[in-house]
Amino acid sequence: MKGRKPDQISAGSHVLTHVPKPPAWLSKDAKAEWKRVAPVLVERGVLTTADLATLEGYATAIGRVREAEATIRREGATYIAASGPKRHPAVTTQDAALKTARLFAAELGLTPYARSRTGMQAPALDDEPNPLDL
Repeated sequence: MKGRKPDQISAGSHVLTHVPKPPAWLSKDAKAEWKRVAPVLVERGVLTTADLATLEGYATAIGRVREAEATIRREGATYIAASGPKRHPAVTTQDAALKTARLFAAELGLTPYARSRTGMQAPALDDEPNPLDL
């Protein structure tokens, strides 16, 4: 297909130029993830008002992953039932939350693969030139 690529942000979407506060209802862990990721998305110029629900979902899923991990560390990944060892319900919760977080992360361009598909590049970690660049 010839022509130029469409803009990354759809018409009618308002690109945010400031980092929005996390919703009050988010858990402590979810708020921490929001505060970690939202500035990155704003800096890249890819966070729009339409994306806030996706960011909420991502942060909520990561919060659940961390809460489930705390439960697993405290209570163990298995328990003994009458029929023998069983998987702790927190392990199932964590697995589901990880899958959900991965889907939301891809939608937000937070994975290397998603960034490569949209043409986004992760910011450089230092100012030194890459010795592999020609």
